[in-house]
Amino acid sequence: MNASDQVRSLEMARLLANLSTAFRQRFPVAKPSLNPWRDDPHTKAFAEEASLDLAFHFPGWSPRNACRSVLVELRLLEPLPAEPRLMGVVLRGMTYQGEQWKLTSLGDWPVTGASPPSPEVVRRLQDFVRDAFALLGAAPDQLADR
Repeated sequence: MNASDQVRSLEMARLLANLSTAFRQRFPVAKPSLNPWRDDPHTKAFAEEASLDLAFHFPGWSPRNACRSVLVELRLLEPLPAEPRLMGVVLRGMTYQGEQWKLTSLGDWPVTGASPPSPEVVRRLQDFVRDAFALLGAAPDQLADR
């Protein structure tokens, strides 16, 4: 679900601002979007209440990022407005041709896809995922050895 649709309190607005700041600390040229999904009935039929989705758009394509945008899908343990607790994260590197790579917070946080980003970009993305877990109250064992 679009993150902007979930903002119903000052705390949620602050959380989204902190997530955007955490991403932009690693990718300063990225522009945040709290509305990555279309606002139409077909798309809304697939909306998940226990999800916060946002995107970050780069000014152009670079071989290091291997994408023009990163779609961030934050999977929550309970639907909002309950206190958000993060269950998992999926990052997708997108171009006009579709998904180029995907990083999930399962196992050893692998990056899969036809065109993965550079190892340095992968490290920065993993650092952002760690920050997301810290901001959304992750259990310590979810961050062990990452």
